[in-house]
Amino acid sequence: MKLLLSLTSSAITTAILGNAAIDLLDPPCDFLLRSSHTMLTRSVQRQLPRYFGSFPLRSLSTTPTTHDANPSTDTTPARPHTIDPRWLTMIKRRVGKCMMFGLKPEQVEEGGKIMQLLARNWRELLAGSEGFLTDEKRRSLFRHNVVWGEQSFSAGHVNNVTYARYAETARVNWTRNIGIHIDPANKKAWLNLLNSTGIGLILRSIKIDYKFPMKSPDKITVYQKLIPDPSSHLASQSAFQLQVMILSEAHQRPAARCHEDIVTYDYKKNQKTPELPPFLYDQFKVIWELQEKSKLEWQQKILKIENRVRTLEVESWDRPDAVEDTGSAKQ
Repeated sequence: MKLLLSLTSSAITTAILGNAAIDLLDPPCDFLLRSSHTMLTRSVQRQLPRYFGSFPLRSLSTTPTTHDANPSTDTTPARPHTIDPRWLTMIKRRVGKCMMFGLKPEQVEEGGKIMQLLARNWRELLAGSEGFLTDEKRRSLFRHNVVWGEQSFSAGHVNNVTYARYAETARVNWTRNIGIHIDPANKKAWLNLLNSTGIGLILRSIKIDYKFPMKSPDKITVYQKLIPDPSSHLASQSAFQLQVMILSEAHQRPAARCHEDIVTYDYKKNQKTPELPPFLYDQFKVIWELQEKSKLEWQQKILKIENRVRTLEVESWDRPDAVEDTGSAKQ
């Protein structure tokens, strides 16, 4: 779901600067930016019910807000889901604010459990909620080292072309993983896709969106998502597309996103195949179903986390009689 429902200054700033948007601003601008985030959040809240159905809703926001939205009867087809790339950072800050205000022992334990959940599943929460398959047998690169030599010396960050290499390596691993771990009955056919002796894959185009200037040392984790639904009228008969998320482990958010257009090519006939090979098409249908399942599963988990954090807030600093625990001078 593109968060363009309210095109505020915060949306523009976050799109350009990513997670560090607020932190880079002076205090007065920081206040205005956070206020505009609240406006954006309220606009998104009015739209969320149409995408998430009837289960309890909590904000995928960067600021704590209350919710009284009613489910919409709008039958507009659901748009692709995305969460604010700063969500993970801000949900941690919200828990931290509760901790700093002062919590009872059982509330401290709950806050700790939430932080442990975020630390353990942050990749799945960010990527899985968009439909990327994140399990060990499907991820393309996991904690891959970003080395010093991949940086542009003049710019002081990872060279832009390096992201295309990350995507290329990940695409090869994605193909191999399917043949080795997912569809071993057609292992030879999957591995042959990487050669130029029969039916192979050719990258027709790649588009890269850079989210922030990543630097070494860092590590990256890369996931792919197949689009569109292979059985839909939008699907090409001889090509498919992959969305790629390149996650920075140090920043715990996407460093770049890629869109790849890939053609199946018959090297013996020197032409595109008239349609996707059957083994490819059959596996793509399975992948699409798993992606939709993953999206729903992790979206629901995000909402549950939001509910738990909001409960901490209303039981601590956001209750009517709230008084901050500043400690005591008594020995």
